[in-house]
Amino acid sequence: MDCSLLRTLVHRYCAGEENWVDNRTIYVGHREPPPGAEAYIPQRYPDNRIVSSKYTFWNFVPKNLFEQFRRIANFYFLIIFLVQLIIDTPTSPVTSGLPLLFVITVTAIKQGYEDWLRHKADNAMNQCPVHFIQHGKLVRKQSRKLRVGDIVMVKEDETFPCDLIFLSSSRGDGTCFVTTASLDGESSHKTYYAVQDTKAFRTEQEIDALHATIECEQPQPDLYKPLGSENLLLRGATLKNTEKIFGVAIYTGMETKMALNYQAKSQKRSAVEKSMNVFLIVYLCILISKALINTALKYVWQSDPFRDEPWYNQKTESERKRNLFLRAFTDFLAFMVLFNYIIPVSMYVTVEMQKFLGSYFLTWDEEMFDEDTGEGPLVNTSDLNEELGQVEYVFTDKTGTLTENNMEFIECCIEGHVYIPHVICNGQILHDCTGIDMIDSSPGASGKEREELFFRALCLCHTVQVKDDDNIDGLKKSQLSRRPCIYISSSPDEVALVEGIQRLGYTYLRLKDNFMEILNRENDIERFELLETLSFDSVRRRMSVIVKSATGDIFLFCKGADSSIFPRVKEGKIDQIRSRVERNAVEGLRTLCVAYKKFTHKEYDFLHKMLQSSMLALQDREKKLAEAYDKIEKDLILLGATAVEDRLQEKAADTIEALQKAGIKVWVLTGDKMETAAATCYACKLFRRNTQILELTTKKIEEQSLHDVLFDLSKTVLRHSGSLTRDSFSGLSADMHDYGLIIDGAALSLIMKPREDGSSGNYRELFLEICRNCSAVLCCRMAPLQKAQIVKLIKLSKEHPITLAIGDGANDVSMILEAHVGIGVIGKEGRQAARNSDYAIPKFKHLKKMLLVHGHFYYVRISELVQYFFYKNVCFIFPQFLYQFFCGFSQQPLYDTAYLTLYNISFTSLPILLYSLLEQHIGADMLKREPTLYRDIAKNALLRWRVFIYWTFLGVFDAMVFFFGAYFLFENTSVSSNGQMFGNWTFGTLVFTVLVFTVTLKLALDTRYWTWINHFVIWGSLLFYIIFSLLWGGIIWPFLNYQRMYYVFMQMLSSGPAWLGIILLIIISLLPDVLKKILCRQLWPTATERIQNTSRQHRDHISEFTPLASMKSPRYRSNDCSSSPPRRTNWCFLCANLLSRNSL
Repeated sequence: MDCSLLRTLVHRYCAGEENWVDNRTIYVGHREPPPGAEAYIPQRYPDNRIVSSKYTFWNFVPKNLFEQFRRIANFYFLIIFLVQLIIDTPTSPVTSGLPLLFVITVTAIKQGYEDWLRHKADNAMNQCPVHFIQHGKLVRKQSRKLRVGDIVMVKEDETFPCDLIFLSSSRGDGTCFVTTASLDGESSHKTYYAVQDTKAFRTEQEIDALHATIECEQPQPDLYKPLGSENLLLRGATLKNTEKIFGVAIYTGMETKMALNYQAKSQKRSAVEKSMNVFLIVYLCILISKALINTALKYVWQSDPFRDEPWYNQKTESERKRNLFLRAFTDFLAFMVLFNYIIPVSMYVTVEMQKFLGSYFLTWDEEMFDEDTGEGPLVNTSDLNEELGQVEYVFTDKTGTLTENNMEFIECCIEGHVYIPHVICNGQILHDCTGIDMIDSSPGASGKEREELFFRALCLCHTVQVKDDDNIDGLKKSQLSRRPCIYISSSPDEVALVEGIQRLGYTYLRLKDNFMEILNRENDIERFELLETLSFDSVRRRMSVIVKSATGDIFLFCKGADSSIFPRVKEGKIDQIRSRVERNAVEGLRTLCVAYKKFTHKEYDFLHKMLQSSMLALQDREKKLAEAYDKIEKDLILLGATAVEDRLQEKAADTIEALQKAGIKVWVLTGDKMETAAATCYACKLFRRNTQILELTTKKIEEQSLHDVLFDLSKTVLRHSGSLTRDSFSGLSADMHDYGLIIDGAALSLIMKPREDGSSGNYRELFLEICRNCSAVLCCRMAPLQKAQIVKLIKLSKEHPITLAIGDGANDVSMILEAHVGIGVIGKEGRQAARNSDYAIPKFKHLKKMLLVHGHFYYVRISELVQYFFYKNVCFIFPQFLYQFFCGFSQQPLYDTAYLTLYNISFTSLPILLYSLLEQHIGADMLKREPTLYRDIAKNALLRWRVFIYWTFLGVFDAMVFFFGAYFLFENTSVSSNGQMFGNWTFGTLVFTVLVFTVTLKLALDTRYWTWINHFVIWGSLLFYIIFSLLWGGIIWPFLNYQRMYYVFMQMLSSGPAWLGIILLIIISLLPDVLKKILCRQLWPTATERIQNTSRQHRDHISEFTPLASMKSPRYRSNDCSSSPPRRTNWCFLCANLLSRNSL
């Protein structure tokens, strides 16, 4: 349910805003209007303080505790701790309270540190100095003290402290240049214009004398639909190439557009985390079952009066009168407390630490660092590391992701004539080529006129700026012709077009005083007054400018996609230009069409008034502007078309081929036309020569109904579904029919629309069935929201596959946020995608290593961590359950309180944490060379029920060996030199010692990649247990009320049979798992194990006399990816060299 409207209403009324209006009135300089002009209504606005932090000093403890105890595991242990405090339980409250305190403290420190960094950043921003105008003078104050209505002066290279209305500039034409890199990542210079009525005010005194009010809309988060976008300077943008500007604050603090865009992303949860929660519920059910069984058996046991009330332990009168159900419930809670350690509370904090520390291996990977951009991979969230190893669908953008977004002008077609700059003719480069006739005869007089109009259109219809904007007027014409111009723009296409036309003889010089200057072929400067700019948007897919020539003629020049220009053209050589556009699109070139229109002065006056009224509208401004643009941009005359090439990124084809071999389906989602996108798909090997292309496009649907097209496609692909299911993910098999599907945005809209008969069935399932049986899918002409719809459609399908979306532009943000894993490419279209993503990489080629190596390692490591945690806790608590059958269900603990408390915190936590950070079951180079290994871990393979049940039963088996082995070995046997029997605490200590050694050595046997850190932690944890036990039982601690463990551990170690029993029980416990692994490796090896065996056989050819200096030592690298195979595990020699196949 969307509660945003309710929250808004509550906020308004609670804030005393009963008379809420959609507009606000601002008094410039806080000057009241003259008497009788209008009513003065003072309004309260927030100050300019930015708050991105989550906590304050006063609310940190209660708020953080509330958030932490919303987690089921933490809340469960809190309840257990309170039960131990309230009733008489067999274990001390310390055993539950201390681990819980540890987990809560570690998490609170981590979150507190992160929030402290946010506070630090906020303070630096809020205390930044700002220049105000007060009483005609400049005053310097902190940014947080700025208020709505204040007049601010901003100097060059300073950042705007709030959202300002641009009043005046130091430039004579009332313009300024701004970069918005911190807002949308675009580093290009954008031009903004001062308000016409105030742009002549240059001094502080003139600005301070200004009496004006501003009526504007209430704050909105949309960066791209602001009030008077050419006059509004947004907080976070930087002033460039302008000495200073004056502006009035209209939105401050948390009402600025930058602050309103601090929207929290939806919480994404990985498949591993979901499996953890399910397993936790299973173990909670096991815990409740154990408590119920023991409670019932206790009362069965006590049904014998002698057992219930022996002569040495008579009940009091109050105990006999106590309610039976109350006694049973209390006993049930006591058993819950006794067995609660089966729920691993420390697992959550260990998993968080593993994800946080493991994410650094990705950022440290030198192979994923791009020297050209100086950028490396970024991790915006570490919660999804293991999800990188589970991806089944990759949705990728085309421009800037698969391609370089580095545009190169190839050709232009004018009136059917093709012009190619720097054409090579007979081995010579023709630099001043005026066109090569490739379709019909050379242009006549009218053709020459159209040619010049076309070149002028491309020189004028753009938002390009010239970086070197110095004294052009003082240069000679000969110097101008050779003058190098550095163009900057938010669109690489525009720069490529302007540079391409420069090579054909027309040079764009600059925009000065609202006049655009160009240099023609005769080295004459032509000046055009810029009257209007109709900006580009993704709906219209075109932009226009209205200019006035030196002769007084008024022209509209329009350029845009062919689909948006051709329907608006009334004359021109449409067929010839259309054929050239289609030919270029098939070759993978980006095409634009150019048209023009001539206005009379009367027509221009009318449309100018229409544009002004639309721009100043406070309601439905975007709609009114769109209607105005639609009326202006019609009845055009077609001039020609351009072709620009966007080259394929390095190793893009290799990356896609590797992903397909790994069983990942790759879909391309783009806004480009079908022919251009299809050519790119062939170039990057998404489509192959033997791929049969299926089309689900508007053109097809016009010929047949959507129903018929879908069913025809379904019959085609399902005819060969048998072969497809054998290799359902990849279209690389030679014996299968390879299909590729192409769908456009209009067809997708029809598929997503419910059927008119209102039936529950629709075309979505049929569409999904077709897509499942295609090796690759291309979606072209897609709007940003349609990209997200596609991702959501696949994500919510019945298989619930893990999806990944990758893109580099703002139009990719919606699908990046929708996918399970969102990856932004740090590209030329800005950093919006990178900032909104979970991970960011410099180039598309780095996706290969991110998934096939890092993702593989992340998933294998954390899966082992989760299974091992449940296993070692079953080993820990099941002997306690068995012990109740031998102590009359009296709730007597088997282990000492110290062992209960420190088992998960100290004795067994560090080895598994280091294992989950460093383990490499196979070399990184092998994972890159063999992408099929990714399939071994697909579909959450290591956390399936079969694997979970195996680990659980292994824990039960080991626990029974610990308990009954110790019980039968030492029953009625004298085990000490003085003939004394072992007591219950010695028996429990013996079981606990076997437990600690077994679970630690089990991890050592599973370790295939040994480093000095592993050796130190594994053997160090065992040594720590021994030293702790010696100190705990060898010293009389004055702060303890009891000393039941005094001399117990030393007594146990002084017994020879105890030593022998410990060694035998450890071997018996580990043997079944070892034998199972050997048999499975021999009889049913996985692809990973087969490659490990092959690598081992290859290594066996190395002579034992090979000099050690010539062999690389397999040490762990900081980038988490060793190029050498992992080191052989010494433990493998325990099983007559059979276990050596567990390691490379």
